[in-house]
Parts: sequence; C-alpha cells; structure tokens
Amino acid sequence: MSTNFKTQLSPKDILDKQFKTSMRGYNQEEVDAYLDKIIQDYEGLTKQIEQLKRENERLKSNSEPTPHRVQTSNHQVNYDILKRVSNLEKAVFGKKYTDA
Repeated sequence: MSTNFKTQLSPKDILDKQFKTSMRGYNQEEVDAYLDKIIQDYEGLTKQIEQLKRENERLKSNSEPTPHRVQTSNHQVNYDILKRVSNLEKAVFGKKYTDA
C-alpha cells in the first residue's frame, strides 16, 4: 500500500510568506523567528522522508529474489538434505549390519 502525501507548502513557500500588518498586529521579528524554526523542521522532515523512500525502495529491490537465486538456493538445500539423510542411513543401517 503506497501513500503519496503531497505537501501544500514547501520550505520556500513558508520563507516567502508575507503577512499584512495592522496597528495591533503581531511582532514581525517574532513571527519571522518562529517561521525560521518551522522551515528548519520542515526541511529536515522532507529530507528524512526522501531518505526513507530511497531506503524503502532499496530494501524492496534487495528482498525480491531472482528466479536464479531461488533455484541455486533450492539446489544447495536439496543437496544438504540428501547428504544428511545419507549420513544418517550409514549410521543407522551400517550399525545394524555389523551387529547382526
């Protein structure tokens, strides 16, 4: 399931935002300082989201086995199983024949 959240504002939009002033308006320096903090957080989150997207894609591509890998892996497992069965048969049946 993929969610493509699209932000409404970019860090540049926040930086360039101009507020109208009125006689009893907000302190412009305080607003600017607060917006600077928001921009820093927003940029950090945007970078982290992009990094996580890249990591997610990398992990997805690494976790999807190729048919060749699966076949090679299965052959090795089958060989190992046959070898263990053979050793067990030698241990069990070899002992019975020597005891009889």
